[in-house]
Amino acid sequence: MWLALAFVSAALLGLYDACKKKSLKGNDVVAVLFLNTLFSSLIFLPFILLSANTGVLDHTIFHVGGGGWELHKYILLKSCIVLSSWTFGYFALKHLPLTIAGPINATRPVMTLVGALLIFGEELNVWQWIGVVLAILSFYLLSRSGKKEGIDFKHDVWVYFLLAAAVLGALSGLYDKYLMASPADGGVGVDRMAVQSWYNIYQMAMMGVVLVVSHRGLRRKSSRAHQPQDGFHWDWAIVLISLFLSAADFVYFYALSVPGAMISVVSMVRRSSVVVSFLMGALFFHEKNLRSKASDLALVLLSMLFLWMGTR
Repeated sequence: MWLALAFVSAALLGLYDACKKKSLKGNDVVAVLFLNTLFSSLIFLPFILLSANTGVLDHTIFHVGGGGWELHKYILLKSCIVLSSWTFGYFALKHLPLTIAGPINATRPVMTLVGALLIFGEELNVWQWIGVVLAILSFYLLSRSGKKEGIDFKHDVWVYFLLAAAVLGALSGLYDKYLMASPADGGVGVDRMAVQSWYNIYQMAMMGVVLVVSHRGLRRKSSRAHQPQDGFHWDWAIVLISLFLSAADFVYFYALSVPGAMISVVSMVRRSSVVVSFLMGALFFHEKNLRSKASDLALVLLSMLFLWMGTR
């Protein structure tokens, strides 16, 4: 069951990436990111209030567990990690093609795999190892396609931004396993809905501060240079970012809470979202060099097949 949930989360993440790319086109990154955290918070705020003040959600998958500072300090740390990853990722996606950003982002499972092996002692069988090797190869070949579009991976600052986002995202994935594992298994045992609900609230608060500070700095800089600051325009894709991300994370957290779920495999499958984002890049953003990327992308699908076979 947890593997099927991971694939659902992957599809939603692909749609999330496409909406993110559309909303960032010619738009202010900080404002878009703030609105993303705002709408995500509004989605989960009713669950927090209903869980705290009524019994309507008791014994349902939408119930938000309680807890004091001893638990919330762990959620606050997750918020800092995720928001840092998002900040790097949003700026990178604004300047890189979706069909390039997706494969680079897909290196996260490799980083998560190494962490899961070292920290949690997880073991992969032969089928899963074949899937991992094929995935690594496919990601590498897809990344090479960027050279045909004039993107020098060694000197492009946005590539480094995306790599930073990937590293922080992998760290967040490992931290999720620690957060939701029971104390008997060496974790904290935080309620999954509490994690997803409250980390959005904390991110919104942090992004509100960043928005005010950054825009004051931009106004001062623009007035000195006599140049207009980057503007913001509304796009309904901004709302869809929050909807798709919230749904993808909800399914992801639920998958991790299923007994026997392996963070290394769940994270790898989640990165198959690159298939959806690739299709979105081809159909809606009309990106280039699709033929050379498509054959490499087939390896991603094959790697996911081997991962699925390894869990049977």
